Amino acid sequence: MPSSNGEAPGEPLELSEVLYIETKDGEQLPFEVVGILEDPESGTSYAVLMYEEPAQGEGNDEEGQFIVTDLQGDLLDNDELAQEIIEEFLAFAEEAGDDGGEKA
Repeated sequence: MPSSNGEAPGEPLELSEVLYIETKDGEQLPFEVVGILEDPESGTSYAVLMYEEPAQGEGNDEEGQFIVTDLQGDLLDNDELAQEIIEEFLAFAEEAGDDGGEKA
């Protein structure tokens, strides 16, 4: 299922880029590229995008919604692979946070 951001990006996705994904009910949600991971075996790269729900009061510890696309912004059809990529990204992000989490 391709992303619905008005037009297909001509260049590969980059960190902090925002894609608008249309939901089944027609709402468009802004998903930001928060990570790019490469499969070392196949050399294929994937973008991890997150939609952060607006805060709904104090103590809202709910994580955002994640999706995985290829670098052209097309959603992955393989749900199992997408889940593995999200889990790998979250583990990497947690590990980076434990190490001080400073960005270059």
